Amino acid sequence: MPSNPLIHLPRAAMVVTVAAASAVLPTLHAEALAPDTMIRQLSTEVIDAVKADKAIQGGDVSRINALVDAKVMPNVDFQRMTASAVGRFWRTATPDQKKRLQQEFKTLLVRTYAGALAQVRDQTVALKPLRAAPTDTEVVVRTEIRGRGDPIQLDYRLEKSGDGWRIYDVNVLGVWLVEQYKSSFAQEINASGIDGLITKLVEKNKATPAKG
Repeated sequence: MPSNPLIHLPRAAMVVTVAAASAVLPTLHAEALAPDTMIRQLSTEVIDAVKADKAIQGGDVSRINALVDAKVMPNVDFQRMTASAVGRFWRTATPDQKKRLQQEFKTLLVRTYAGALAQVRDQTVALKPLRAAPTDTEVVVRTEIRGRGDPIQLDYRLEKSGDGWRIYDVNVLGVWLVEQYKSSFAQEINASGIDGLITKLVEKNKATPAKG
């Protein structure tokens, strides 16, 4: 199976992917923030929190993993993200296979995000105008990461969930994360079935340390 595509994305893009993926924190649900406002506010809040945490900047993997696991993943529509990455094979997967796919895919992303969070230094987020109607329940929020070097394109697909918004896909430099994984996952499933994909993910998660 091809290597994790996120490993090859710019670190700054990964950083703000993590920050914005914090989605709707419980204290913000009542405010019913617009999706672009939510992305801006939470990106800034999480980046500022990481900048103030010397342990995370020093590569403390346990602290990084705890932050990602507690604040990021619970607020992403992770079942939709995993199902989309697995594609048509999701419909024929057993409940146990679906559970294991979500667990291993989550671990894969958390380990990648952990390395990115340790790289936060002087990044900021600039939002582009939101092209969406007030009644839309799915939107794309387009942003740029600005810091050292050229700006990096980073876009988000979000869906309305209750009073807030949840991220279900991320585009870095023109490549949507789910589509990138969908291709490599399909190759593995066609070759060795869903259990074969799960085995590959387990092996990769055991073999690949978090990048710090």
